[in-house]
Amino acid sequence: MIETDGLVHRYDETAAVDDVSLTIDDGEAVAVVGANGSGKTTLVRHFDALLEPDEGSVRVDGRDVTEEPVYARTRVGMVFQNPRDQFVAGTVGADVAFGPENLGLDRTEIDRRVDEALAAVEMAGRGDERIDRLSGGEQARVAVAGALAMEPDHLVLDEPLVGLDRSTCESVLEHLRSLSASGTGLVVVTHDLRDVVDLVDRVVGMGDGRVVLDAETERALDRLDEAGVRDPRC
Repeated sequence: MIETDGLVHRYDETAAVDDVSLTIDDGEAVAVVGANGSGKTTLVRHFDALLEPDEGSVRVDGRDVTEEPVYARTRVGMVFQNPRDQFVAGTVGADVAFGPENLGLDRTEIDRRVDEALAAVEMAGRGDERIDRLSGGEQARVAVAGALAMEPDHLVLDEPLVGLDRSTCESVLEHLRSLSASGTGLVVVTHDLRDVVDLVDRVVGMGDGRVVLDAETERALDRLDEAGVRDPRC
């Protein structure tokens, strides 16, 4: 479970996230939506202690993420909007293995996690390939694999479909549906619900750093204008 309680984060004097209290249950698939600058990305970067609150708290499974960032990062996997921002190695296999290696796992377990994560994103057998020679869609899949190798309870994806061609987009969505069906919680940050509306159970809308909408997907669709987001049915 991910919980924020009175969360505030400021950039200089501006509150990018302003008094947000939110609970995301294990296994839940949630879309965090809003216009650019609404606070979406700042909010989710607190889930695994990439940012520290100016006020309030963030907990994963009841444990404060500021006090226990390593625990948070093993339970909450993060995939950035630009995959290049999170690559730490030159080859596919080395990058996907980086997280499990830092958990101190033995080589057999690391190899199992890498193989299963790459298979999940249709990159099996490509561990020796250089990341800088992959297409943008392939890099996006490697980024997802790196998060999956940590075997997180929740996978947070920031605009995961931006810049992908239609075929790759469908492939990523198929894998996300499979993960959701297997019990992995999903948090998808997006300004456009069209591709993920059938994937998520709940929509949280952000506006000026605050939660302006929080409802089951079907009910949220009639209120998306409150978050400055287009109705995907139109």
